[in-house]
Amino acid sequence: MTAFPFRRINIVGAPGSGTSTLACALATAIGGRFIDADDFYWKHTDPPFKDKVDAATRLSTLLFAMEGPDAGSGSGSLPAVVAGSVCGWGEPLETALDLVVFLSVPTPLRMQRIEARERARFGRADPAFMAWAAQYDEGVMPGRSRARHEAWLGQLTCRVMRFDGDQPVQDRVQAILQAAARHAC
Repeated sequence: MTAFPFRRINIVGAPGSGTSTLACALATAIGGRFIDADDFYWKHTDPPFKDKVDAATRLSTLLFAMEGPDAGSGSGSLPAVVAGSVCGWGEPLETALDLVVFLSVPTPLRMQRIEARERARFGRADPAFMAWAAQYDEGVMPGRSRARHEAWLGQLTCRVMRFDGDQPVQDRVQAILQAAARHAC
C-alpha cells in the first residue's frame, strides 16, 4: 500500500476501551498524526477535566488540527487519527471523517484499565469518574454512552469498523491496514 486511503480517522469507544492506545499505534503505523479529542474538549486546568471548551471553538480547532500544518503545502496533509468521542461535535466534523473505528471491551476490563491509568496519573481514581465510566453500557448518566455511540455510528456516511472484545493492539492495527488495502483497490 503506497498511501493510506483514509485521511481523517476517529477511534471511539467507552472509557478504557483502548481508543488512545489504538489511535497512537495506528498513527505510527501509517505515518500519521495522533490527536487526542480531550485536548480540544477540555480547557487546560489544574485539576484537569473540569471545564469544557465551548462547542464552536472545539469544533473549529479540531478541524484545523486534522488538516495539519502541511495542508497548504500542496503535498497533502498527513493522515489524522483522532482518539476519543467526537459524537455530537457537529456535522462538519462528521462529514470530514473517512473512517470511524468503534471499540467495545467488557466493562470489568475497562474498569481495571481506567483505575490503573487514574492511579498512575493522579495517585488515585476519582469515585465519581469511575461511576460515570462504569455506566457506559447502560447510559444512565449524561454524556458518552453505548446507545448514543450506536445511534451516531448508524448515521455516519463514512466507513465504520468495529472491534468487539479484547485483542492485541497490533492485531487491530493489522486489521485496519488490511481493510485500507482492500478499500484502495
